[in-house]
Amino acid sequence: MIKEIEIKVPTDWTGISLKKYLELQADLETYKDDDAAVTAIMLYHLCGLDLKYLNAIPVETYSEIRDTLALFTNGMDIPLKRLINIDGIEYGFEPNLSKMAYGAYVDISKYQTMAIDKNWANIMSILYRPVKHKKGEMYSIDTYTGIDNSAKFTNVGMDIHFGALFFC
Repeated sequence: MIKEIEIKVPTDWTGISLKKYLELQADLETYKDDDAAVTAIMLYHLCGLDLKYLNAIPVETYSEIRDTLALFTNGMDIPLKRLINIDGIEYGFEPNLSKMAYGAYVDISKYQTMAIDKNWANIMSILYRPVKHKKGEMYSIDTYTGIDNSAKFTNVGMDIHFGALFFC
């Protein structure tokens, strides 16, 4: 019996959520010394390919997918997106990091590193807050309250996360 499968290969970080990225990173760390396993893990996490079909992919197709994934995973020139939309709510990046509220600064500084890890959604929820007022390119965001809003950021695309990380 022949089964046809469709493999959707991402070409940028937009469709890869923080949750999916963290799962990918955990598996990559486990198999970092095995190149074949690393590629298989990337196909599984980024393309949704069930690993039982991996050996049936033609070599040429496998190579094309691997090369496409390598192009965007190695290129990290991603700009900050100051305004984003999550569940119909517009969020703005902290407009002036040097004038950030003291509470926000203290809460961010409690994390050992500014890295995309298990704490990153918490940092993002401090840096991005709902937009109060907007006029052209200018905007103001809600005052920092310390309320944990991090769960919303686990489903946001990695293009947003990388842009914020590289900006900070």
